[in-house]
Amino acid sequence: MERTRQTILNFRDERNWKPYHNEKDLAISISLEANELLENFQWKTSEEALKDSEQNIKEEMADILIYLVQLADKMDIDLEEEVLKKMKKNELKYPIQKG
Repeated sequence: MERTRQTILNFRDERNWKPYHNEKDLAISISLEANELLENFQWKTSEEALKDSEQNIKEEMADILIYLVQLADKMDIDLEEEVLKKMKKNELKYPIQKG
C-alpha cells in the first residue's frame, strides 16, 4: 500500500496540484468517480457489465482509490490503520454465525 500511496502523491506533487486539492473537492471527486463506476452497471447484469466494460471498471476503481489516498493525505489520516480499525469494528457488529 505504501508504494502505491507514494506513487499517487509523487504524481500529484510533480504537477504542483496539492494546493488545489482541498477536502471538499477531493470528496466530491470520489463521489463523481464512484458514479462513473456505477454507470458501467446501469441497465445491465453484473455479468454483462464485466463483459462489456471490465477495463473501464478497473480504471474507475483506480480513480476512486487515487482520490481517496489524496484525501487521506490532506487530512493526515493513516488510511491503512483506519481500515484495520473499521474491520475490527465490523467483526464485532457482524459476528460469524455458528451452526
